[in-house]
Amino acid sequence: MKFLITIFVMIIFSNAVNAQNYSNEESSNKEIISNAFQEWHNGTPNFFDLLTDDMHWEITGSTPYSKTYNSKQEFLDQVIIPLNKKLKVKIKPTVRNIFADKDMVIALWDGEATALDGKPYLSSYSWYMKMKDGKITEVVAFLDGIEFADIMKRIKTD
Repeated sequence: MKFLITIFVMIIFSNAVNAQNYSNEESSNKEIISNAFQEWHNGTPNFFDLLTDDMHWEITGSTPYSKTYNSKQEFLDQVIIPLNKKLKVKIKPTVRNIFADKDMVIALWDGEATALDGKPYLSSYSWYMKMKDGKITEVVAFLDGIEFADIMKRIKTD
């Protein structure tokens, strides 16, 4: 019996230590991002509507697209619209996990799509999104740069 009580106490303590208590702001930001990913996954509203017009989006790495985009429109024009033109089936996200810390929401997710040439586009992403008033103001994006650069170079569009 003593053994079972010890195990029970260890489980409770472990869960209490590992549980993350979010502030109201963190919970709200996490929920906004979670809902946006779920809607994107379901094929409804555009995730990028959450971006402020003057946001900054940094793509890390060493591809020609690895840089900081200094507005929503610049990012959409130089990355999202050209990528979407190369896809027969648009990216469908599957979220692995979402974390919140103060005004930062971190999403680890996998994207799956089909290119115009019929080949799959598969990439894993980690986006660090700074939030203000329910909108995304800054992003640092980690992704498979080789996969991204390949589709951007391989598929020719207008």
